[in-house]
Amino acid sequence: MSQDSASNKASTSSLVGPRTTARAFFVSDRLNTSGLERSDVLATTPLAFRVNENGVAILFRYGVVVLIGLNALEEEEFLRGLDKRMTGKFARRDEEIAIVELAPEREDQIPPGGPICLQSLSPERLILVGEALAKSVVLARHEREVASVFDTTEPFARELALSGRMRGSRRSILKNIGSALLVRHRVSGPVEVEEKPDVLWDKPHLERLYARLEDEYELNERAESLNSKLAVIAESAQVLTDIIDTRRSLRLEVIIVLLILFEVLVTIYQLAMGRHL
Repeated sequence: MSQDSASNKASTSSLVGPRTTARAFFVSDRLNTSGLERSDVLATTPLAFRVNENGVAILFRYGVVVLIGLNALEEEEFLRGLDKRMTGKFARRDEEIAIVELAPEREDQIPPGGPICLQSLSPERLILVGEALAKSVVLARHEREVASVFDTTEPFARELALSGRMRGSRRSILKNIGSALLVRHRVSGPVEVEEKPDVLWDKPHLERLYARLEDEYELNERAESLNSKLAVIAESAQVLTDIIDTRRSLRLEVIIVLLILFEVLVTIYQLAMGRHL
């Protein structure tokens, strides 16, 4: 064994135990990581560093914190320390959990229903696990938000299909459009699921591990499904906007017709009165 690989193994063996928990927390819209750089930093993009002798933290600017090798109390304490760095903190945070196991006798793999088995617990491998968990937890929240918009637009679509009309008030339709646009804006945020993690540029031999993580969490498939639903949401918002415009045009036409009718009646009345005089 070379001196570099031996030192790397020695430095990473103290990061986490042979079997440990990795947990991703989606805590806010944005997370300010500036000023958190330390002497024991493991990576800068994303920012990763040791929390204690056994734990590792990986912070993503789009609001996700991945903690590996910490117990529940240590996790809560660490997250509380980040409160002032959170912008748009969520009242309810989403979580994704995985079990990571050291398996030096075999290559990196994820057996069905089993833990994530890694040849070594090197910082690069742990960061890739963190990347997959972070993207998965973001997708989970966005999937839930998109589903809620579908739940509110479905009654409008059903009524339009059955009766050809929409009975909702202008205010309720505008609220529905606003919800659709807000979710579309949030889901199209700074996290790019298809984007290649920076660590792979320096460690291309780990691409197979990341590909397996992508397959395990179905990142690409879920992202494509989400994009398709976002397209439907955009179309729904456009349809609702068109309905409002149609209603407004119809209302204006009715007003114009009534004004013309009123003017005709006034003219007839004036003519009739003139004949009597």
